[in-house]
Amino acid sequence: MTTSDSDASRSGIFAGDDPFAIAQRWLREAEASEPNDPNAIALSTVDADGLPNARMVLLKEIEQFGDGTGAFVFYTNYRSAKAREIEGAGKAAFVMHWKSLRRQIRVRGLVAREDGPQADAYYTSRSLQSRLGAWASQQSQPLASRGALMAEVAKMSLRYGTNPPRPPFWGGFRITPVEIEFWADGAFRLHDRFRFTRLNDAEPWVISRLNP
Repeated sequence: MTTSDSDASRSGIFAGDDPFAIAQRWLREAEASEPNDPNAIALSTVDADGLPNARMVLLKEIEQFGDGTGAFVFYTNYRSAKAREIEGAGKAAFVMHWKSLRRQIRVRGLVAREDGPQADAYYTSRSLQSRLGAWASQQSQPLASRGALMAEVAKMSLRYGTNPPRPPFWGGFRITPVEIEFWADGAFRLHDRFRFTRLNDAEPWVISRLNP
């Protein structure tokens, strides 16, 4: 690890050299104070024309392997607009903001599918209605009415019963960051910002303090 700022200035909530461990710690703190969905992220992608797109999704795991490597994992329909845009660009960004803590984490990185046992395990952990909903929803496509959607859910319930398998078009994405920024509110808008950057997992993190 290299840094342009002393370790002493990254004490308290910024302490530590592993950004994934810091992110996990901040999320745990948010779970105790944020009223709804502390794991919500605003996920940004770009379409084939380079036009940005953003939406809220739920981050399901912050992977931290203890050697400075890790990733951020969420799940979706692979036929959705976000999935098509992610796979077209191979990159994505998100921000996780907690009003209760007055903090945020910004991430930019490379994206790959999580389409194996980990995705199976998460799908199985979801409620039955959510699992059936994954089969019923043609995500991002036009829908005639909510009634039509619920009829499709009922149809999937008759087809698969109480143990539906994970749909082949539904699974996870893993964002491996090349940049992570930790932001905390400061008096008079003099916020604290620390950015971790690197080109790939084999390189050390470069840590810089940024102007607010």
